[in-house]
Amino acid sequence: MFTSSVPFEFGDYMRVPVAVDPTLGRTLPDRVGVLHAAESPDGPRLLWARSVDGRHSPGTSTGHYKLDDIDLVCPVFTGTPEEIGCRRGTGGEGWRPLTPVQNLHGTVVAQVWTDDHGSLFLPFDPGEAMSWLWSERYTTLGSAGLRSRLRQLVVTVYYTIRPVLPRKLQLVLRRGHAARQTYPDFPGWPEEHALHDLYDWLLERLEQIAGEPVPYLHPWPDGHTSAFVLTHDVETAAGRDAIEALRAPERARGLRSSWNLVPERYSVADELLDLLRSEGCEIGVHGLRHDGRDLASRRMLRKRLPAIRAWADRWGAVGFRSPATQRSWDLMPQLGFNYDSSYTDSAPHEPRPGGCCTYLPFFIDDLVELPLTLPQDHTLFDILKMTDGSVWRSKVDALRSRGGMVLMIAHPDYVDCPGMLQAWEELLDQLDADPGAWHALPREVATWWRRRAQSVPELTGGVWTVRGPAAGEAVVAWSSPRTSQPSGLTVGNASEAAHE
Repeated sequence: MFTSSVPFEFGDYMRVPVAVDPTLGRTLPDRVGVLHAAESPDGPRLLWARSVDGRHSPGTSTGHYKLDDIDLVCPVFTGTPEEIGCRRGTGGEGWRPLTPVQNLHGTVVAQVWTDDHGSLFLPFDPGEAMSWLWSERYTTLGSAGLRSRLRQLVVTVYYTIRPVLPRKLQLVLRRGHAARQTYPDFPGWPEEHALHDLYDWLLERLEQIAGEPVPYLHPWPDGHTSAFVLTHDVETAAGRDAIEALRAPERARGLRSSWNLVPERYSVADELLDLLRSEGCEIGVHGLRHDGRDLASRRMLRKRLPAIRAWADRWGAVGFRSPATQRSWDLMPQLGFNYDSSYTDSAPHEPRPGGCCTYLPFFIDDLVELPLTLPQDHTLFDILKMTDGSVWRSKVDALRSRGGMVLMIAHPDYVDCPGMLQAWEELLDQLDADPGAWHALPREVATWWRRRAQSVPELTGGVWTVRGPAAGEAVVAWSSPRTSQPSGLTVGNASEAAHE
């Protein structure tokens, strides 16, 4: 549907049909990307400021901004299109400001521009806007970066001395910190929608360029409107012995789950693994010793990785979750797993606060990341001392309304917390009652996401179908409902139009 001078990462993520033709941008500087509707090469274009080998044009400033009241945290070009090289004759006749980009004090620092032909110039790279949130690079900015470094130092010290701290003292320290903690404005907790609002905004811009609704691949297969994934982290031998407390209500409802175990902290009998597998459950690796050191440095990871891989092979595990959701954008892909599930969409209470700000999977190099999207049971019932699952239930409703993935952790280690088991059963009932939701194991979601990433909508004989490994299960969604075909699957502002 579109032709682009360079890979368009937002279109690639959404699986919008975009062909790359480097000759398209031959009259533009390297730091400007451009695309147009394939059928309208002389029509309006979308241009955007981009980096080359990590370098941006002079006049680019990195910060936390607002675009149509959407949080935008990434490098932004503060000049005019002419100043970056979009002059007359290159689709830039009569540039004029269209939508302001403001800093958090309300001062306009940049603009989305339009011209007499309906072309648009974005002062930011959509791919960078996504990756800055996925990777939590925004936590390195300004005073937030200083707080993040100090917090990381405290966490390192804590995990060094934690083995000698009584469990009760550990909880007292974390509860005391939570009681004094103030929630950041961004990411919001327990919900943060900025990145998905940006996805919708960008789809609308593409629709302006195309002059018609834009096709992309719906996140979930076979017409499912959302997804839910049940996972468990077993931290101690006591948790291992309490697995049945969580597994029994799942079994009663015909639900499956993933169990992340720690191989060198407690013994795991083959009989336990065989039982879980026989019920359709999945086994994952929850760090080597649950001491917060697996990803402490490249040197430590190199030292531990052979043992981690040996246990993964022994258990047939293809997924990893880091203890205490410790994570490293650079080191995670070196673990050698099919997927990781250590990032959280919004996590002010975790030992390392932050959040990837999304409730859909994404890639870290070739690793599929499945973000946690519900607050952990330990956070709600042990740290914040809540006694019901109202936060879970309201978050599930919010995620479903946006077509997202409900992925949560329940620990058998904390089943004695008041209200936890009842909240867990109520959550299972809520999830199981939605006929449109796809109930999947983490490995199934990761495998699906890889098939989706290799597939794309294709116009064949006047009908949009799917080409690639996901054909037969993927659904073509639209940036807005099409009047020429019935719409039924609502995803944010998108509707189902065709299913091959």
